[in-house]
Amino acid sequence: MNLVIWQTIYILGGIAILPFAPFLYLQSKYVRRKIGRLPDAEGATRGTTGVENAIGNTAADAERKSVKLLVLGESTAAGVGARTHETALAGQVAKFLSRRIGKSVEWQVIGKSGITVAETIAELVPKIPAENFDYILLALCGNEVLKLRSPRTFRRDMLKLFDILLAANPQATVFVTNAPAVRLSPVLPHPIKFILGHLSALHDKNIRQFSAPLPQILYFPQPNEVVEDFFADGIHPSEKGYTLWSEKMIETLLK
Repeated sequence: MNLVIWQTIYILGGIAILPFAPFLYLQSKYVRRKIGRLPDAEGATRGTTGVENAIGNTAADAERKSVKLLVLGESTAAGVGARTHETALAGQVAKFLSRRIGKSVEWQVIGKSGITVAETIAELVPKIPAENFDYILLALCGNEVLKLRSPRTFRRDMLKLFDILLAANPQATVFVTNAPAVRLSPVLPHPIKFILGHLSALHDKNIRQFSAPLPQILYFPQPNEVVEDFFADGIHPSEKGYTLWSEKMIETLLK
């Protein structure tokens, strides 16, 4: 398939569900009220992981044995479902990245719940410090699904974000978390689960295609299953979920 076909499926699907829009709106309100809203992770938004790997005879030795990681994006970047950023996505990815490459990882996170890719460009990118990052992790697409963004819009905005980040960090490797596996959520009812699940699957296929030719972009595809206590609220990962997710991402992307 290509973008034209995915965009057509998106448009036809929108037309098909239009008569049910009032019901879907009420159902979404009920689900939001039932699930509630977890807070962002607390504590420091930056840190260093794997310090023991950076021990050298001189400061220059230690510097050569460290890398910088930026985590940017929506609620999972903000650590919703975890107590601190060390036990959320940023800290866990840094931990497993450090183990994988044998260097300490200086990590920092810039996240905001509910943000889309376009909003990330407008609101979060200006907050990125003027540093050279070796790795950048993008935790996005959840709100592209929830806010019913089209495959064409998602592709356009993601490619723009890639260009911005790589222009500032030309040597960086960019990791991209999977489009949300809505079908695995234990709390979403049908038909919302069916509709959002199919849209998320379109986004997953879409980003697989447009990121494949880009050597510095590594996309982690949607999982087929998760453990029973992966979620904190049925939507966001728990601390165990962040740990398992981060470990699998690093293992897969740096294989």
